[in-house]
Amino acid sequence: MALGMATDPYELRFGAGRICLDLLATTHPEERFDSVEVLCAWIVGAGLVPPGTPLAHAGAAWLVDFRELRGLVGQLVRGTLVPEPWPSYGIALARVNDIARAAPPAPCAVRAEDGTLVRRLDHPPECAALLGAVARDALELLTDPVARAGLRECEGDNCPIVYLDTSRGRRRRWCSSEVCGNRERVARHRRRAAVARA
Repeated sequence: MALGMATDPYELRFGAGRICLDLLATTHPEERFDSVEVLCAWIVGAGLVPPGTPLAHAGAAWLVDFRELRGLVGQLVRGTLVPEPWPSYGIALARVNDIARAAPPAPCAVRAEDGTLVRRLDHPPECAALLGAVARDALELLTDPVARAGLRECEGDNCPIVYLDTSRGRRRRWCSSEVCGNRERVARHRRRAAVARA
């Protein structure tokens, strides 16, 4: 997959409401983290680092580590959506707690050419620091009763994406109105048209 394709909003999506949930969305409808370049695009797109942060030191081990964290966070998030979490929940929680201990990348403010202050990092971030930031986001989500109550699984056909419903009245049905919502509306229209023809 080319980097240009991966940055298409339908390829890498950032509308789930939390960084950890956006990480979970990288498996649908297929594996998105199929190259280090795509992972780096996701890291920047998720806001873990400011645009322009050097990530040339990222390697294949980063892909393995981010996929592992994604699996662990997925177990925790999906475990909160069922009445009785499965036995591996405790193991996943312990591992995410451990990953969350890493210090986050240290930001600093510098003057841009136009004189405004912009965020930069003191040095290129290490993988553990980025993983720690995502793990902490997951722990903050799962320990906040109000946020946790807003977790929803998309009602779109065959869409496993979990998102944070912050809509008024908490009536959001899809991970994305433009993607799954549009598919549902098109399918409904086709069903009505088929009934009308029959």
